[in-house]
Amino acid sequence: MDLTGKVAIVTGSGRGLGLAYARELAAAGAKVVVNDVDAATAEAAAKEITDAGGTAVAEVAAVGRTEAAEALVARAVDEFGRLDVLVTNAGVLRDKVLWKMSDDDFDTVIDVHLRGTFTCARAAVRRMREQGEGGRLILIGSPAGQRGNFGQTNYSAAKAGIVGFARTWAMELERANITVNAVIPVAATAMTETIPALKPYVDALRAGEPMPPFARTALAFGTPEDAAGLVAFLASDAASGVTGQAIGIGGDRLSLWSHPQQVVAAYADGGWRPGAIAEAWPTTVGAQLQTVGENLPEPPAA
Repeated sequence: MDLTGKVAIVTGSGRGLGLAYARELAAAGAKVVVNDVDAATAEAAAKEITDAGGTAVAEVAAVGRTEAAEALVARAVDEFGRLDVLVTNAGVLRDKVLWKMSDDDFDTVIDVHLRGTFTCARAAVRRMREQGEGGRLILIGSPAGQRGNFGQTNYSAAKAGIVGFARTWAMELERANITVNAVIPVAATAMTETIPALKPYVDALRAGEPMPPFARTALAFGTPEDAAGLVAFLASDAASGVTGQAIGIGGDRLSLWSHPQQVVAAYADGGWRPGAIAEAWPTTVGAQLQTVGENLPEPPAA
């Protein structure tokens, strides 16, 4: 996968998945703007990439504000002369159940994930359209945005909105040859260790133990590096015809998420009154109610 001559911004790339994406893009030949809210973390990530033979600079910014987005794009252009790829990975967690979630808990997560994706994409697209050579927006989603997750009102809503961005922007940017896709990763990070079913695998990985086959296949759970190949693919010319999609990656599994669609419909002449709905519900629409949340399989017995 050759990305020589391409310039990429990866938000929230000081550690975890974001750093894995930045390393993979740089290894493929792209010049990368690394971003983190912490200066030491951002500089360390950029140094790691350059020490490995890649090209990277650090830009410290708290993603969310328009000024931060414009600063990231300006850094890419000032350092490398152009912008071809944006990966919107920056994120935070403020997990609480609905009745305990504060306005600040909600706003902080929405500002970084949802508003940050919007402001960074807007700034990047303005530059890409000015260049007139197309581009790539790679928006990082989550299974929580696809299925919901207990205690993640803010995060689930933001990640669902990000996939909505991908579908809408894919249509708006088609004529400019800018593709837009959402990546739905699952990997051992500080975020996933908060999920009880996954924490033992995160702990094992940190202890230097190999990820068991059950985790890599049935749970699609692996390392951040396992998810990075998809980002490099989507940034490449090989993915020029892929847009508007939500693509899952994790462990040994690559998958495609469906767009929401009607699964069943019922009709009544003149429309539906409450009593008619109640009578028809059990055998029509109500017979195919959808589940919520991630239904993770149980590990095999030892």
